[in-house]
Amino acid sequence: MKARIMYIENKETGEARIGRVSFSRTYNRVYYKNKILQRAGSQKIRGNFYDVETKEEYWVSGCKKRGGDNHWAERVPIQIDEDVAEEYWSQIRQ
Repeated sequence: MKARIMYIENKETGEARIGRVSFSRTYNRVYYKNKILQRAGSQKIRGNFYDVETKEEYWVSGCKKRGGDNHWAERVPIQIDEDVAEEYWSQIRQ
């Protein structure tokens, strides 16, 4: 599986994190910690993924070099996972 540091926002609780995710071969699923996020095919959903277990909606996107990782429509506080913090600040944000 391909792994990458990404921005993950729960659209229902507003919790936002930057952490390492893995993708399925087809990129239709994102694996983050104990969650499996499935790509949303419906236009009725606010996020682009949903948790297959809880059905909560998520926005998942790449991190930006200049910051501003939040979804453009919302500004929420972002937590950075400890295991990616050094790599995020040294390689992505430089």
